[in-house]
Amino acid sequence: MKVLVTRRLPGGWIERLAEEVDVEMWQGEIPPPKSWILERIHDKDGILVTLTEKVDKEVIDAGKKLRVISTYSVGFDHIDVAYAKSKGIIVTNTPEVLTDATADLIFGLLISVARRIVEGDKLIRSGLWDKPWHPEFMLGKEVHHSTLGILGMGRIGRAILKRAKGFDMKVIYYSRSKHDVDATFVDLDTLLKESDFLVVTVDLNRETYHMLNYERLRLMKRTAFLINASRGPVVNEVDLIRILEEGKIAGAALDVFEREPLERDNPLTKFPNVVLTPHLGSATRETRERMAEVAVKNLLLALKGERPIYEVK
Repeated sequence: MKVLVTRRLPGGWIERLAEEVDVEMWQGEIPPPKSWILERIHDKDGILVTLTEKVDKEVIDAGKKLRVISTYSVGFDHIDVAYAKSKGIIVTNTPEVLTDATADLIFGLLISVARRIVEGDKLIRSGLWDKPWHPEFMLGKEVHHSTLGILGMGRIGRAILKRAKGFDMKVIYYSRSKHDVDATFVDLDTLLKESDFLVVTVDLNRETYHMLNYERLRLMKRTAFLINASRGPVVNEVDLIRILEEGKIAGAALDVFEREPLERDNPLTKFPNVVLTPHLGSATRETRERMAEVAVKNLLLALKGERPIYEVK
Protein backbone atom coordinates (compact mmCIF):
# COMPACT_ATOMS: atom_id res chain seq x y z
CA MET A 1 0.00 0.00 0.00
CA LYS A 2 1.11 3.54 -0.71
CA VAL A 3 0.64 6.58 1.53
CA LEU A 4 1.27 10.29 1.01
CA VAL A 5 2.42 12.29 4.06
CA THR A 6 2.34 16.08 3.80
CA ARG A 7 4.50 16.97 6.83
CA ARG A 8 7.25 15.42 8.92
CA LEU A 9 5.86 14.66 12.39
CA PRO A 10 7.62 14.32 15.77
CA GLY A 11 8.20 11.10 17.64
CA GLY A 12 9.47 8.83 14.86
CA TRP A 13 5.97 7.70 13.87
CA ILE A 14 6.42 8.31 10.16
CA GLU A 15 9.43 6.00 10.25
CA ARG A 16 7.26 3.35 11.89
CA LEU A 17 4.60 3.92 9.25
CA ALA A 18 7.23 3.34 6.58
CA GLU A 19 7.89 -0.12 8.04
CA GLU A 20 4.40 -1.20 6.96
CA VAL A 21 3.57 0.86 3.85
CA ASP A 22 5.32 2.73 1.06
CA VAL A 23 5.59 6.35 2.25
CA GLU A 24 6.15 9.42 0.11
CA MET A 25 6.62 12.53 2.28
CA TRP A 26 7.05 16.25 1.77
CA GLN A 27 10.38 17.26 3.29
CA GLY A 28 9.95 21.03 3.57
CA GLU A 29 9.34 23.16 6.65
CA ILE A 30 6.51 25.04 4.99
CA PRO A 31 3.32 23.28 3.78
CA PRO A 32 3.52 21.61 0.39
CA PRO A 33 1.87 23.34 -2.57
CA LYS A 34 -1.39 21.81 -3.68
CA SER A 35 0.22 20.91 -6.98
CA TRP A 36 2.66 18.62 -5.14
CA ILE A 37 -0.25 16.71 -3.62
CA LEU A 38 -2.21 16.54 -6.88
CA GLU A 39 0.81 15.16 -8.76
CA ARG A 40 1.33 12.33 -6.28
CA ILE A 41 -2.01 11.26 -4.86
CA HIS A 42 -3.28 9.36 -7.92
CA ASP A 43 -1.79 6.02 -6.82
CA LYS A 44 -2.02 6.47 -3.03
CA ASP A 45 -4.24 4.38 -0.77
CA GLY A 46 -4.05 6.90 2.06
CA ILE A 47 -2.97 10.43 2.90
CA LEU A 48 -1.86 11.92 6.21
CA VAL A 49 -2.32 15.69 6.37
CA THR A 50 -2.27 18.58 8.83
CA LEU A 51 -4.57 21.59 9.19
CA THR A 52 -2.59 23.56 6.64
CA GLU A 53 -3.38 21.26 3.71
CA LYS A 54 -6.76 21.48 1.99
CA VAL A 55 -8.26 18.16 0.97
CA ASP A 56 -11.03 19.41 -1.28
CA LYS A 57 -13.02 17.85 -4.11
CA GLU A 58 -10.15 18.32 -6.55
CA VAL A 59 -7.69 16.47 -4.34
CA ILE A 60 -10.18 13.71 -3.54
CA ASP A 61 -11.01 13.20 -7.22
CA ALA A 62 -7.30 13.02 -8.02
CA GLY A 63 -6.90 10.24 -5.46
CA LYS A 64 -8.26 7.45 -7.64
CA LYS A 65 -7.28 4.75 -5.12
CA LEU A 66 -7.75 6.84 -1.97
CA ARG A 67 -9.34 4.95 0.92
CA VAL A 68 -8.30 6.94 4.01
CA ILE A 69 -7.66 10.59 4.92
CA SER A 70 -5.96 10.89 8.30
CA THR A 71 -5.57 14.39 9.72
CA TYR A 72 -3.05 15.32 12.40
CA SER A 73 -5.59 17.57 14.16
CA VAL A 74 -8.87 17.68 15.99
CA GLY A 75 -10.43 20.04 13.45
CA PHE A 76 -11.37 18.77 10.02
CA ASP A 77 -12.84 21.80 8.26
CA HIS A 78 -9.86 21.66 5.86
CA ILE A 79 -11.28 18.40 4.50
CA ASP A 80 -14.43 18.03 2.40
CA VAL A 81 -15.68 15.27 4.66
CA ALA A 82 -19.09 14.91 3.03
CA TYR A 83 -17.57 14.45 -0.42
CA ALA A 84 -14.96 12.03 0.89
CA LYS A 85 -17.64 9.91 2.52
CA SER A 86 -19.68 9.94 -0.68
CA LYS A 87 -16.65 8.30 -2.30
CA GLY A 88 -16.40 5.71 0.46
CA ILE A 89 -13.28 7.31 1.92
CA ILE A 90 -12.75 7.13 5.70
CA VAL A 91 -11.72 10.37 7.44
CA THR A 92 -9.96 10.23 10.82
CA ASN A 93 -8.71 12.84 13.30
CA THR A 94 -6.98 13.14 16.69
CA PRO A 95 -9.44 14.40 19.33
CA GLU A 96 -8.91 13.94 23.10
CA VAL A 97 -5.14 13.72 22.63
CA LEU A 98 -4.62 17.47 22.82
CA THR A 99 -7.46 18.40 25.19
CA ASP A 100 -5.41 19.01 28.32
CA ALA A 101 -2.53 20.75 26.55
CA THR A 102 -4.95 23.15 24.87
CA ALA A 103 -6.86 23.79 28.09
CA ASP A 104 -3.57 24.55 29.86
CA LEU A 105 -2.65 27.08 27.19
CA ILE A 106 -6.08 28.72 27.34
CA PHE A 107 -5.76 29.21 31.07
CA GLY A 108 -2.25 30.53 30.57
CA LEU A 109 -3.58 33.07 28.06
CA LEU A 110 -6.40 34.02 30.42
CA ILE A 111 -4.08 34.68 33.34
CA SER A 112 -1.51 36.44 31.15
CA VAL A 113 -3.96 38.96 29.75
CA ALA A 114 -5.79 39.44 33.06
CA ARG A 115 -2.62 40.09 35.09
CA ARG A 116 -0.75 41.88 32.27
CA ILE A 117 2.14 39.40 32.43
CA VAL A 118 3.29 39.81 28.84
CA GLU A 119 2.93 43.58 29.04
CA GLY A 120 5.06 43.62 32.19
CA ASP A 121 7.71 41.42 30.61
CA LYS A 122 7.93 43.78 27.61
CA LEU A 123 8.23 46.78 29.94
CA ILE A 124 11.28 45.32 31.66
CA ARG A 125 12.97 44.06 28.47
CA SER A 126 12.50 47.42 26.75
CA GLY A 127 14.27 49.21 29.63
CA LEU A 128 11.23 51.36 30.36
CA TRP A 129 10.69 50.18 33.94
CA ASP A 130 12.23 53.30 35.38
CA LYS A 131 9.73 54.22 38.10
CA PRO A 132 9.52 52.79 41.64
CA TRP A 133 6.59 50.67 42.80
CA HIS A 134 3.28 52.51 43.08
CA PRO A 135 -0.09 51.25 44.45
CA GLU A 136 -1.78 51.79 41.07
CA PHE A 137 1.04 50.53 38.86
CA MET A 138 -0.06 48.04 36.14
CA LEU A 139 -3.27 46.97 37.83
CA GLY A 140 -4.95 43.97 36.28
CA LYS A 141 -8.08 41.89 36.71
CA GLU A 142 -8.51 39.19 39.36
CA VAL A 143 -9.14 35.73 38.00
CA HIS A 144 -10.38 33.99 41.12
CA HIS A 145 -14.10 34.41 41.86
CA SER A 146 -14.64 35.98 38.42
CA THR A 147 -17.27 34.74 35.98
CA LEU A 148 -15.93 32.50 33.25
CA GLY A 149 -18.07 32.08 30.16
CA ILE A 150 -17.37 29.05 27.96
CA LEU A 151 -18.67 29.13 24.40
CA GLY A 152 -18.97 25.44 23.56
CA MET A 153 -18.89 22.58 26.08
CA GLY A 154 -17.02 19.82 24.31
CA ARG A 155 -13.87 18.08 25.54
CA ILE A 156 -11.81 21.28 25.78
CA GLY A 157 -14.69 23.21 27.34
CA ARG A 158 -15.01 20.60 30.08
CA ALA A 159 -11.25 20.61 30.65
CA ILE A 160 -11.35 24.40 31.09
CA LEU A 161 -14.27 24.05 33.49
CA LYS A 162 -12.19 21.66 35.61
CA ARG A 163 -9.37 24.19 35.81
CA ALA A 164 -11.74 27.08 36.56
CA LYS A 165 -13.02 25.29 39.65
CA GLY A 166 -9.53 25.48 41.10
CA PHE A 167 -9.79 29.26 40.89
CA ASP A 168 -13.26 29.33 42.50
CA MET A 169 -14.69 30.86 39.34
CA LYS A 170 -18.39 31.02 38.58
CA VAL A 171 -18.79 29.20 35.28
CA ILE A 172 -21.56 29.74 32.75
CA TYR A 173 -21.70 28.26 29.27
CA TYR A 174 -23.57 28.21 26.00
CA SER A 175 -23.61 25.33 23.52
CA ARG A 176 -26.02 23.76 21.07
CA SER A 177 -27.34 21.53 23.86
CA LYS A 178 -27.18 21.27 27.63
CA HIS A 179 -24.58 19.04 29.25
CA ASP A 180 -24.36 17.30 32.60
CA VAL A 181 -21.63 19.56 33.97
CA ASP A 182 -21.12 21.69 37.08
CA ALA A 183 -21.82 24.95 35.28
CA THR A 184 -24.87 27.03 34.41
CA PHE A 185 -26.33 26.83 30.91
CA VAL A 186 -27.34 30.26 29.55
CA ASP A 187 -28.31 31.69 26.18
CA LEU A 188 -25.63 33.29 24.01
CA ASP A 189 -26.57 36.90 24.81
CA THR A 190 -26.44 36.20 28.54
CA LEU A 191 -23.07 34.51 28.15
CA LEU A 192 -21.69 37.59 26.40
CA LYS A 193 -23.19 40.06 28.86
CA GLU A 194 -22.19 38.31 32.10
CA SER A 195 -18.75 36.85 31.41
CA ASP A 196 -15.64 38.47 32.85
CA PHE A 197 -13.64 36.07 30.67
CA LEU A 198 -15.19 34.62 27.52
CA VAL A 199 -13.39 31.51 26.27
CA VAL A 200 -14.16 30.23 22.77
CA THR A 201 -13.99 26.44 22.31
CA VAL A 202 -16.45 25.73 19.47
CA ASP A 203 -15.59 23.93 16.25
CA LEU A 204 -15.44 25.90 13.01
CA ASN A 205 -18.41 25.22 10.74
CA ARG A 206 -21.06 27.14 8.83
CA GLU A 207 -22.90 28.02 12.04
CA THR A 208 -19.84 29.23 13.94
CA TYR A 209 -18.04 31.10 11.14
CA HIS A 210 -17.85 34.77 12.32
CA MET A 211 -20.16 33.81 15.16
CA LEU A 212 -18.58 36.56 17.25
CA ASN A 213 -19.14 39.66 15.14
CA TYR A 214 -19.37 43.32 16.12
CA GLU A 215 -22.99 43.13 17.23
CA ARG A 216 -22.27 40.23 19.57
CA LEU A 217 -18.90 41.40 20.83
CA ARG A 218 -20.35 44.75 21.82
CA LEU A 219 -22.62 42.93 24.29
CA MET A 220 -19.57 42.08 26.40
CA LYS A 221 -18.62 44.09 29.47
CA ARG A 222 -16.05 46.83 29.01
CA THR A 223 -14.09 45.03 31.75
CA ALA A 224 -14.26 41.63 30.03
CA PHE A 225 -11.62 39.69 28.12
CA LEU A 226 -11.98 37.44 25.06
CA ILE A 227 -9.82 34.31 24.82
CA ASN A 228 -9.77 32.28 21.60
CA ALA A 229 -7.70 29.16 21.07
CA SER A 230 -10.21 27.20 18.98
CA ARG A 231 -10.31 28.41 15.35
CA GLY A 232 -9.60 31.93 14.15
CA PRO A 233 -12.60 32.50 11.85
CA VAL A 234 -15.07 31.94 14.69
CA VAL A 235 -14.24 35.56 15.57
CA ASN A 236 -14.64 38.26 12.94
CA GLU A 237 -11.15 39.73 13.23
CA VAL A 238 -12.02 43.08 11.65
CA ASP A 239 -14.89 43.48 14.10
CA LEU A 240 -12.70 42.47 17.06
CA ILE A 241 -10.14 45.11 16.08
CA ARG A 242 -12.90 47.71 15.95
CA ILE A 243 -14.17 46.61 19.39
CA LEU A 244 -10.66 46.94 20.82
CA GLU A 245 -10.12 50.33 19.19
CA GLU A 246 -13.37 51.59 20.69
CA GLY A 247 -12.43 50.23 24.13
CA LYS A 248 -15.59 48.16 24.39
CA ILE A 249 -13.72 45.24 26.03
CA ALA A 250 -10.71 45.18 28.33
CA GLY A 251 -8.56 43.01 26.10
CA ALA A 252 -8.08 39.71 24.31
CA ALA A 253 -5.78 36.71 24.21
CA LEU A 254 -5.56 34.88 20.89
CA ASP A 255 -3.80 31.71 19.79
CA VAL A 256 -5.60 31.43 16.43
CA PHE A 257 -6.33 33.89 13.64
CA GLU A 258 -8.32 34.22 10.44
CA ARG A 259 -5.09 34.04 8.43
CA GLU A 260 -1.98 32.30 9.69
CA PRO A 261 0.79 33.21 10.04
CA LEU A 262 -0.43 36.60 11.25
CA GLU A 263 0.73 39.47 9.08
CA ARG A 264 3.42 41.68 10.66
CA ASP A 265 1.30 44.80 10.21
CA ASN A 266 -1.91 43.27 11.55
CA PRO A 267 -3.54 45.84 13.88
CA LEU A 268 -3.86 43.22 16.61
CA THR A 269 -0.11 43.48 17.19
CA LYS A 270 -0.46 47.14 18.19
CA PHE A 271 -2.66 46.65 21.26
CA PRO A 272 -0.82 46.36 24.59
CA ASN A 273 -3.92 44.69 26.08
CA VAL A 274 -3.85 41.82 23.57
CA VAL A 275 -1.75 38.68 24.10
CA LEU A 276 -0.85 36.80 20.93
CA THR A 277 0.61 33.30 20.53
CA PRO A 278 1.34 31.45 17.24
CA HIS A 279 -1.18 28.56 17.38
CA LEU A 280 0.44 26.82 20.35
CA GLY A 281 -2.65 25.03 21.70
CA SER A 282 -1.26 21.51 21.34
CA ALA A 283 2.40 22.54 21.32
CA THR A 284 3.93 20.30 23.93
CA ARG A 285 6.31 17.59 22.83
CA GLU A 286 4.29 14.91 24.60
CA THR A 287 1.03 15.96 22.95
CA ARG A 288 2.42 16.42 19.45
CA GLU A 289 4.10 13.00 19.57
CA ARG A 290 0.89 11.40 20.81
CA MET A 291 -1.02 13.12 17.97
CA ALA A 292 1.44 11.63 15.49
CA GLU A 293 0.96 8.19 17.02
CA VAL A 294 -2.83 8.40 16.79
CA ALA A 295 -2.80 9.83 13.25
CA VAL A 296 -0.54 7.01 12.04
CA LYS A 297 -2.50 4.31 13.87
CA ASN A 298 -5.78 5.69 12.52
CA LEU A 299 -4.36 5.48 9.01
CA LEU A 300 -3.00 1.95 9.34
CA LEU A 301 -6.10 0.54 11.02
CA ALA A 302 -8.38 1.97 8.34
CA LEU A 303 -6.13 0.72 5.54
CA LYS A 304 -6.29 -2.77 7.05
CA GLY A 305 -10.08 -2.63 7.09
CA GLU A 306 -10.21 -2.27 10.87
CA ARG A 307 -11.93 0.41 12.92
CA PRO A 308 -9.66 3.46 13.48
CA ILE A 309 -9.24 4.93 16.94
CA TYR A 310 -11.11 8.10 15.89
CA GLU A 311 -13.27 8.41 12.79
CA VAL A 312 -14.99 11.62 11.74
CA LYS A 313 -18.70 10.83 11.59
